[in-house]
Amino acid sequence: MSAEIIPFDWARMLLGDAPPLFLLEIVFRTAVIFLWLVFLLRVTGKRGLAQLSPLELAIVIGLGSAAGDPMFYPEVPLLHAMLVLALVVALQRLLSHLVIRSEHVETFIEGLPVELVRDGVMSGESLQRANLSREDLFERLRAQGVRQLGEVQRAYFEQDGSLSVFTHPHDPPPGLPVVPPWDLEPPRALAPGDPYRGPLACMGCGDLRGGGLHGTGQPDSGQQDAGQITSTDQPVCTCGGDRWTPATTDPLTRD
Repeated sequence: MSAEIIPFDWARMLLGDAPPLFLLEIVFRTAVIFLWLVFLLRVTGKRGLAQLSPLELAIVIGLGSAAGDPMFYPEVPLLHAMLVLALVVALQRLLSHLVIRSEHVETFIEGLPVELVRDGVMSGESLQRANLSREDLFERLRAQGVRQLGEVQRAYFEQDGSLSVFTHPHDPPPGLPVVPPWDLEPPRALAPGDPYRGPLACMGCGDLRGGGLHGTGQPDSGQQDAGQITSTDQPVCTCGGDRWTPATTDPLTRD
């Protein structure tokens, strides 16, 4: 094959053997593939995007693919690759402009932030929408110094895949422990008949029961302050969970 190639054949390097109308096909193919790539990245979610938006990741992939082939494939004309690169950049500029001008386009391309935690309680539905597991959330919280869910007033899964956490500035209420990692040392789940005096945290969502506390640490009208809780008293949580563990303000000190 290499014997048939004439070095520095400008007609082959720039135009190849395709007819001029093929340039129009390149425009169509590039637009279809680029928009399809943006759509697929939007559908698959933000978890693996790191700090790149779907649009930014799409242009990185598109430019990388378009720039690589003409570097070592002699059958790929340079003019075709240059056209693809220019189209990818033009499409990116156009979509960026539409994102700024239209909230609907921005929502479709970038998605919306998802509230994962409110007042120390996780939302299972929001975790599913964000394609995150409970362990994924705990890992991200630990990276920001959170020891138990009661510290968290709000946690948002942002459009770029990062996690924004807002914690109580002083004296956070007790909550579900997130340290040590549950894979290494899971919290103690109360067995049937185990008595316990103090607030309990649902192991499914972090909601509090007993000890005069509910959710944000406010009095729970359904329980007496510092009352003794047993397995027969443990309700089924609103999330459907029935496993409870002692809530704590600092799981590392086991208070």
